[in-house]
Amino acid sequence: MKNLAQSNYQSALQTVKTLKEKHGKTWNTINPENAARMATQNRFKTGLDIAKYTAAIMRKDMAEYDTNPSKYTQSLGCWHGFVAQQKMIAVKKHHKTTNKKYLYLSGWMVAALRSEFGPLPDQSMHEKTAVPALIKEIYDFLRQADAIELNDLFRRLDNGEDVQKDIDNFETHIVPIIADIDAGFGNEEATYLLAKQMIQAGACAIQIENQVSDAKQCGHQDGKVTVPHEDFIAKLNAIRYAFLELGIDDGIIVARTDSEGAGLTQKLPVSQTPGDLASQYLAFVEAEEITIKDAKENDVLLKREGKLARPIRLENGLYKFKEGSNIDRVVLDCITSLQHGADLLWIETPTPDIKQIAHMVNRVKAVVPKAKLVYNNSPSFNWTLNFRNQAYDEMLAEGENMTAYDRNDLMNPKYDNSELSFRADQKIKSFQKDAAREAGIFHHLITLPTYHTTALDMNNLTETYFGEDGMLAYVKGVQRQEIRKGVSCVKHQRMAGSDLGDDHKTFFAGEKALKAGGEKNTSNQFETSNSTLEKVNKSLGVVA
Repeated sequence: MKNLAQSNYQSALQTVKTLKEKHGKTWNTINPENAARMATQNRFKTGLDIAKYTAAIMRKDMAEYDTNPSKYTQSLGCWHGFVAQQKMIAVKKHHKTTNKKYLYLSGWMVAALRSEFGPLPDQSMHEKTAVPALIKEIYDFLRQADAIELNDLFRRLDNGEDVQKDIDNFETHIVPIIADIDAGFGNEEATYLLAKQMIQAGACAIQIENQVSDAKQCGHQDGKVTVPHEDFIAKLNAIRYAFLELGIDDGIIVARTDSEGAGLTQKLPVSQTPGDLASQYLAFVEAEEITIKDAKENDVLLKREGKLARPIRLENGLYKFKEGSNIDRVVLDCITSLQHGADLLWIETPTPDIKQIAHMVNRVKAVVPKAKLVYNNSPSFNWTLNFRNQAYDEMLAEGENMTAYDRNDLMNPKYDNSELSFRADQKIKSFQKDAAREAGIFHHLITLPTYHTTALDMNNLTETYFGEDGMLAYVKGVQRQEIRKGVSCVKHQRMAGSDLGDDHKTFFAGEKALKAGGEKNTSNQFETSNSTLEKVNKSLGVVA
């Protein structure tokens, strides 16, 4: 067969024909061509089918990046299946392929937008079941996008158009999801159970962070508490076992370290031999040298270089790490994770600075040469200010006269058309390409873009709709833009599956089917020619 789509169709066609022969007259009303068409439009029967398919894609992309860092991958975070669906439809429309375009599932957005408790901060307070539920929802919407597009192609084929090549070479909307399991939502058994649910829903890549589960904080907030390496390794193992149990041999684990911004630990691990992981972790804990006489009742003491030391312990029982130890802890975290089954790294950073990221990654690569990062191009960063500061420093170093700029007010709109702004924006534009080449970043994602676009779009629409523009605000700012730009959901009935359902009803009931399509369907008004609208108006008795 030429390709998978045609192979699926022919295989399904033959299967149904064989079944018809077996069941005889009782299957007379079953049309093998219709059944084969429906099977082709639903290529992925289960979430595990999706996980296997997308894991292979990620492994291939990772291997390509190892040989050529210009072949990095990207994703946007989506908080609803419809948002993910429209993203991938737009990707196919604008870029002609989904190659190296993924989806990201953000625990932050699940907490803020999907919890039955209402909006929550990113502190693992939301229901753990909300995460696999969202993965399933996303893939349900993507599978529907496949079915709708293929259904349109089959309709055109039925009408005599030569679109067989488009059907045979159809590219699915199904792409990899990197899914956030936070800190694992409990102990390693809890992590394993949740990972299984996520994989069964379709996740091929699971991201887990080294914070304490019940004290988890957003990576861009203060108060982060990390766990010893042994605890984190147990959770890496739990995820790997979940992948293996479900037959996803290529499943990907993304190990995130929050140590750059974390200054606390809840637990002091037990060292078995000098220099082991526990010993290295303990060496980062801040402690004061004391004598046995200085020790208080129930003090916790360490022996360091033959002397007694008392770890600095806060009133809440947490222990402090040494100031300035954060980068060394990040590097050790990354190396340890890669040496214990992780496939990709995630380093939370305070700013999007390529030199700072590269400094850490290069230290990791000295031990694990193929170390690769998933990097959060976070909306928590003020990108404009960060890069104007970087551009300011570069211009100053080049001897530029910077007296026209107030270093303490670089966000001022008066600088928007300045040389400083131009330089900063060019650096932002090339950030992903430069970071992929210089800092080992295989995958660039934005965690919360659709959270912000939803808020911005509602701000813009409500400003004018509830003002003097009224309905013109919607027509000019939304609907006319959808028509001009060919946005698929301008025909929202079709996007929700109305045309697809009409065809299915015809398969099931023949000419007796009650269909939603027809002359009186107002969606016909969105055909491009005025003659179509005239026909609709005429059928409704409207005189021009």
